[in-house]
Amino acid sequence: MTTFFLLLMCLFIVIANCIGFMSYKKSNNLYAASFAILLLAAVFSAIGGIVALFIIRDAFAVFYGLQVGLYLLINSAIIFLIAAFITLIKKYREN
Repeated sequence: MTTFFLLLMCLFIVIANCIGFMSYKKSNNLYAASFAILLLAAVFSAIGGIVALFIIRDAFAVFYGLQVGLYLLINSAIIFLIAAFITLIKKYREN
């Protein structure tokens, strides 16, 4: 059961990053990609919690969804920091 949820968590993270990459390619803005992953953190957190609730049939299974959301929030924060760092480098090169 644990391996199923770990694979599901990895799948959610990969899907969120792919959608964030497509958002970046469409708008050419890293901040938009970070925001898309931030929004997907809430969506995948809810989906993961519901899936865990149906499979485990325990009220504490909802915390699995919160764990997925936490990892995606950290992922979004890392992308936001990379975007801010790249923006600072571009501003520094212009001056």
